[in-house]
Parts: sequence; C-alpha cells; structure tokens
Amino acid sequence: MVASNVTIPIIIAGAVGVTTGETAFLVQVALLVAGLTTLLQTVGIGPVGARLPIVQGTSFGFLVVAIPLAQEYGLAAVFGGAIFAGAVQVALGLSLRWLKRLFPPLVSGIVVLVIGIGLLPTGVNLAGGGADADDFGSPTHLFLAGLVLVIILLAYSLGRGVFSAASVLIGLVVGYLVAIPFGQVDTTEIADADWFAVPTPLEFGLSFPASALIGMGVMAIATSVETIGDLAAVTKGGAGREATDRELSGGVMADGVGTAFASLFSALPNTSFSQNVGLVAFTGVMSRHVVSIGAGLLILAGLFPKLAAVIAAMPSAVLGGAAIVMFAMVAAAGVRLLAEAPLDRRDLLVIAVSVGVGQGMAAVPELVAIAPEEVRVLLETGIVPAGLLAVVLNVVLPGRERGSDSQLGDAEAPDPTP
Repeated sequence: MVASNVTIPIIIAGAVGVTTGETAFLVQVALLVAGLTTLLQTVGIGPVGARLPIVQGTSFGFLVVAIPLAQEYGLAAVFGGAIFAGAVQVALGLSLRWLKRLFPPLVSGIVVLVIGIGLLPTGVNLAGGGADADDFGSPTHLFLAGLVLVIILLAYSLGRGVFSAASVLIGLVVGYLVAIPFGQVDTTEIADADWFAVPTPLEFGLSFPASALIGMGVMAIATSVETIGDLAAVTKGGAGREATDRELSGGVMADGVGTAFASLFSALPNTSFSQNVGLVAFTGVMSRHVVSIGAGLLILAGLFPKLAAVIAAMPSAVLGGAAIVMFAMVAAAGVRLLAEAPLDRRDLLVIAVSVGVGQGMAAVPELVAIAPEEVRVLLETGIVPAGLLAVVLNVVLPGRERGSDSQLGDAEAPDPTP
C-alpha cells in the first residue's frame, strides 16, 4: 500500500504544480491518514468498521476526478468534495443490509475479478520501472522485479511459519537492498526530510463547488462497489466464508468516515486496498490485529518524515515484483468467489457480459470519450460498468430463483425441484 499512498499525492501535486515542500506534506499526511483509517476499519468505533484485516489507503479511483478539479478550483475543492463523498458512502453503508441481496457471490466475484485484472497493468508498469521512466523495461528494472518475485515464491514455498507468511515483506526487503548498489535508490529526499513533524489540519482549506460535489459523490458510489468486493474477497480468501451484513455495512461506512476525515488533514479520499486483499489470500493470515500493527507503522511513518522518505525511496521495480503477485491474487480471489457454486449457462452469460463490457471499456477508453466527464470517468474504470451490469443482469435474467439455465434454451438442464 506504500506505493499507492506515496504515488498518488505526487501525481496530483505534479498536475497542480505545488511546491516541493507541499508535495512532501501531501505524502506525509497520506501515510498518517492511511494508518488512522486502517485502525478505524480493523478496530472499529460502534457500527463503523468491518473489524476485518482490511487496509485503507489513498484511492486511485478518485484521482481522475481530483486532478481536473484541482486544476480548475484548487486542492480545496478536492477536499471539500471528499467530505460530501464520505457522506454518500456512509449513507450507502447504512442501507447495505437491505441491498445485500443485490451482491451475491456471483456479483461480488465479478467485481473482485475485474478489480484484480484492472490492477495488473499497474503492477507490470511498476515492474518495468514506472510508466513514466525514461529507461522503462530496462534489464535492471526487470532483474529487480524478477528477483523480488522469485524471493517471494521461494520464501513462501520453502519457508515455515512466519517466514512463509512474511514472504512478500522478505522479497521487498531483499529487493530494496539489492537495488542500492545498482543506483536505484535516491537518497536525496531522505537526507532532506525532517525527523519529526505533526501535520497541520486544513492546510489547503475547503471549498464546495457543485462540480466537485457531483464528481466526487459519483466516485464514492464506484469505490463503495469496490469495497463490497474487497470485503467479500477477504472473508472468502482468508476465512472461507461470506461477509456478514454487519461487516459489509461497517466496512463501507468506514470508507466514508475515513474519506471525510482524510479531507480535514488535506489527504485524498481513502478506500479499501484490493492489493492487500490479495496478501490475505496469499498468506492465509486473517488476523485484523496484524493489520492494526501495520497501521501503527504507517502512523509512525506519517509523524516521522525521515522514515516516510525511506519507504518512499523504494524503487518502482521492487514494488512491481511484489505487486504482480498481489494483484493476481485479487483476481484469483474473484475466481474463488465465482466457483463457490456450480455455474449454469445463465451465470456464465452474466459473467461474460459484465467482464467483457467492463474490461473492454477499461482497455479502450476512447470508446466513451464523448461522454460527460463525470460519466466518462466512471465508465473508464471498468469496475463500475462491470459491477452495475452484474447487478442488473443477475436481477432481470430469468432463472435467478431456480438457479437453472433452462430458460436460456438448454432443454437438457436438470429439474432443480426436489
């Protein structure tokens, strides 16, 4: 999660043209808020929080909306819109117990599968050194990414106990150390960073233009769908069961509270991190207390900029080697959800249309280039169209209650009645 929490503030800072000091501040608060909101998710406060090993972090989904808003109205509009987005997510969380029937394993599995597939290009780009790297795909980058991948596989398959469970961490540490003599670790920011600093709330202020409220509010719905998929995947991948009503409701509400809280510290909206869902499935570690310890480390990184700078200096290729494994495990968790029950022809049709349309739009964003900005952003993610299609098709296609495919023209379908 460090890669995303560090990368996204840097991207939006570059797009807006803020100073180096302001960029460092955005990175620092991103780490601090991610730790605090992760604790909200794992420990919980009243009905808020899934109390599952869910890691919260800066959302990539909001980035495409946040950049044009920041360029037009300034960062204050982004953070003002985020407060409204948080309120939307809390409202969805409160209604989720009545909406759960719209998200059976078939629908949740499709959403998780599309999330995993959508993340894979990011992992591959990281493995190549970062999409904007001048030497993208160089032998050094590919060697480091491959080394991390091999170390993870060896530690997982040959290690025992904690060494097997910590295989991803071991791979990252080894890759980081090996990258130093290759000149891939930039220590400039580490030397310039302060040892201790407490972020100031409302550093960039708040404003509430209508376009910010609409754009950020719509994206809140999209990320809530993704969170539902993450919650379903983490319980299925780590505990072999479905998420409960309280876990789904609390998890989505924690997303909303965390997003609104983040804006008060000038941090971008937060959401559950799908890559860490893959980590749970990969290691089998389902303890929320382990994630809480990780949240504490993130809080420390947010209070000690020097430590944050050390983490941020990790080369993209090193992160990429681990990200490929994690992102692919997210997709595998989606497959596991889909395989929970025998799939008939009706279910296969729902999967085919949802994944096909969703991934098609993600792969060819020019297809929806003429759509209004707020709509286009949603369609280009692939997650939203796939999730919405899955919900609608699962409701309207005949055979949902009976679970047979006879109404799709299969005369040989068995009679489901006892």
